Order: sequence, then structure tokens, then C-alpha cells
Amino acid sequence: MPHHPARQYVQETCGVCKRLKSTRDMTACDVVRPSLAEELDRTTPDWRSTGWICHDDLQECRRRSVEDMIRRERGQLSELDREVIQSIASHEVLTENTEESYEETVTLGDRIADRIASFAGSWTFILSFLFFLVAWIVINAIPAIFTNFDPYPFILLNLFLSMIAAFQAPLIMMSQRRQEEKDRLRSQNDYQINLKAELEIRHLHEKLDHILVGQWERLSKIQAMQLELFEELSDTRKPPR
Repeated sequence: MPHHPARQYVQETCGVCKRLKSTRDMTACDVVRPSLAEELDRTTPDWRSTGWICHDDLQECRRRSVEDMIRRERGQLSELDREVIQSIASHEVLTENTEESYEETVTLGDRIADRIASFAGSWTFILSFLFFLVAWIVINAIPAIFTNFDPYPFILLNLFLSMIAAFQAPLIMMSQRRQEEKDRLRSQNDYQINLKAELEIRHLHEKLDHILVGQWERLSKIQAMQLELFEELSDTRKPPR
């Protein structure tokens, strides 16, 4: 199996920070996208002087470019927008599990309230409670068989039902409030993901346009060289007068 020697990196000076760094951590100025090049021309006019720019300065330029783009479109930046910009500049993954993030902040009382609210909204609770009501009414409506501890009009039963309703309503409201908080976190995460995807697609289109323009320029140069060669060949083949 042939042995491939390790790639050697040389030291070059960054045109922005003027620091000497390895070319492994740098990008050639010729391949920088036009929008970033315009931003660098505005902030650091001589950034092309060395022909190289380090990744840190390029990421900072990318962050400023995205920030200016969002500010022009929306007028101001929210905290969610800043997180998206930072993730784009640092190439970080923005997707997160909102359920796990929310569960980390839930207390024991919140979990109990959610369990009770979940059980109260199930068919198990409805059928069990219906059986309980029927049994209560039957026991207190037949004095010959059972001892009537709550005869008609079932005052004790009404008191018991009122107590259940008084406790159940706040628990359901607490559970709904926490569900709204979950939905809010999920919608914020979806917003950030959609915004990042939109910006990344724009950058991808810009990269493709930049690559196509570069390829057309190289093809034009090759075509011009070929025409020159053809002209030289045609001149050499002409018979002398």
C-alpha cells in the first residue's frame, strides 16, 4: 500500500489581524465570497495585502454580514436572532430537544400536577368516576339494603364533587400553562432553525454563483489562449510569399 506523505502547512500572515498563522487555519483571499469581501473592504481595506485571511477573522466577518442582513430586513435583532448568528459564525448545531430542556426545569409539584391533569382527561377517570357516582347513588337510594349515610338530595356527594372541582381546575390550568411554555420553546427553536436554514441557503446560492463566475472566467481565459494558439498555428502554416 503506497504511503502518502502528510500535507505540509506553511506559515502566512493574516491580512486582517496581521498575525502569523498556519495555512491550515487560513483561507485564501481569492475564494472569499463577494458579500464577505465587500464587508472586509469596508472594515479593513488592506485585507488582501497578504493574500490570506485567518478563520477567526473570516467567522467574525461572516457574523457581521449576517447581522447586517437581518437588521436591514427586520430593523432590529432579537436574542433569538443573535443566537442564530453566533451558531452560523461558529458552525454550531442549533437543533435541540425542547422536551429535555424543559424537563430539566420542572419541579416535583409540576410533575404531580401534570400526572393528575393527564389522568383527569382520560377515559379511565371518566369511567371510574361514573362508576363511583352510580355506586354512591345506589347505596344511598336503597335504605332496605344499605345504610344511608348520604340520603337524597346527596348533600355530602355535592360537597365532595365541589371539592374535586375546586382542586382540579387549578391543576388543569397549571398543566395548560406549562404546555404553553413547552409550545413557546418549541416555536422559538423552530424559528431559529428556519432562520438559520434560510441564511445558509442564501450563502450556498452565493457560493455557487461565486464558483460559477470563477469557472466562467477560467474558461474564458482558456478559450482566449486557445484562440491565440490557433492564430499562431495558422500563421506558421501560411506559405511564404
